[in-house]
Amino acid sequence: MSFRGLSRPNASCAMAAAEHSKNTFMELQRKKVHRYVIFRVDEKKKEVVVEKIGGPAESYDDFVAALPENDCRYAVYDFDFVTSDNCQKSKIFFIAWSPSTSRIRAKMLYATSKDQFRRELDGIHYEIQATDPTEMDLEVIKERAH
Repeated sequence: MSFRGLSRPNASCAMAAAEHSKNTFMELQRKKVHRYVIFRVDEKKKEVVVEKIGGPAESYDDFVAALPENDCRYAVYDFDFVTSDNCQKSKIFFIAWSPSTSRIRAKMLYATSKDQFRRELDGIHYEIQATDPTEMDLEVIKERAH
């Protein structure tokens, strides 16, 4: 039995960022028009595309609720905070969401594409790899930002 010539995409191929994904990230970073952006891998297009955008008034809880319970995603979150010197600051977090309940194929696809995609988003301050919500709890974000 030969498996040559199968048209099924290879889970180990890295996916590039779609132009729209990069532009949406730039809007979050420079214009502050989004609180967060959730990205998904589109295997047919072989690129990382925007799945959901959170408006500037949305909370961290809204962001966490928008992540799928059983599937992997990439996300960026713009975290605003006030320092001990009473200065308004903002830090951008890249979150690689890979829940333990997601398919092994999805975990492999997202793991192999993460570094290339992350490099295309210039201006990320911190990166978090999360397999369950406790690993990206708001307290974890606050601790990393300060």
